[in-house]
Amino acid sequence: MLSFALGIGTQNTQGDWLEIYYPAPLLNPDATLIEAAKKVLDVPAGNAAVSFLPEDCVHLAKALEAAGHSAQAELAEALSASQRPLVATFIESDLPPQGAPEVYLKLHLLSHRLVKPHGLDLTGMFGLLRNIAWTNEGAIDIEELPARRLKARLAGRTLSVDCVDKFPKMTDYVVPGGVRIGDTSRVRLGAHLGEGTTVMHEGFVNFNAGTEGPGMIEGRISAGVMVGKGSDLGGGCSTMGTLSGGGNIVIKVGEGCLIGANAGIGIPLGDRCTVEAGLYVTAGTKVTLLDDQGQEVQTVSGRELAGQSDLLLRRNSQTGRVECLTNKSAIALNEALHAHN
Repeated sequence: MLSFALGIGTQNTQGDWLEIYYPAPLLNPDATLIEAAKKVLDVPAGNAAVSFLPEDCVHLAKALEAAGHSAQAELAEALSASQRPLVATFIESDLPPQGAPEVYLKLHLLSHRLVKPHGLDLTGMFGLLRNIAWTNEGAIDIEELPARRLKARLAGRTLSVDCVDKFPKMTDYVVPGGVRIGDTSRVRLGAHLGEGTTVMHEGFVNFNAGTEGPGMIEGRISAGVMVGKGSDLGGGCSTMGTLSGGGNIVIKVGEGCLIGANAGIGIPLGDRCTVEAGLYVTAGTKVTLLDDQGQEVQTVSGRELAGQSDLLLRRNSQTGRVECLTNKSAIALNEALHAHN
């Protein structure tokens, strides 16, 4: 069994799942726990998401306690007071998800740091998630928003829509330890933030992407991009992910790297690389290689530098050409900056 979780969620008036919160998702759970839960909930073989009622929680809690899993038993007992739909999700093998409960469980696993980006199959997930109005009264199906807004007004309340998206913000579901986030709306559920990560107000971290930590993020980490320890993404910089033109190439940033303000990369970087502020390097960018004396060696495409370490990429302010030389001054993050996460 890959994963198991008990969740509480929101459905629209047609019974479609809009979102699910899993307080304590498990990776590679004990077989006795799975056996006890499946017996009570009558779960079929394979990956499954099974709805259950609050009155089922008493039997489930007893079965889990008898199997020696007190933490999950306590959660089941707490869910007995729920006035919202409940679901138990079982993922036996890492196949493309078949419904929103599976998608949300996989996103939770990423944000709980139980799995790293690219560690789970998320194929087809967009088609399983509805576009949702995320409001001060929870998730609302877009088609049902006008009626809900009128109902709130008639009751003397104002319904505030924070955003319209398929993904919620991570911190409404998971707040991993040892991180700071200036604007929580800019980190989606499914982001993986390593301990010691600081995401400043203009930083952004997409799902299935993130950091090893520690690190300073003032730019954009697109879907599929992983940033290594001790790296700094400057204000307004960008990493080209699989959803923004990077295709199937896995873009990553190694350890101890600096991507300057308003710079960007469309190729993976090794360790201790620096990209000058304002410079965007893609696979097709023509880059002139320089020796230690600053003399031209040859011109290559950016793709030929992909994954290499100790590079300093800059634009010549006189000629405008993009140049690359050995990076002799790899950055060192200010330790005091991350000491109080």
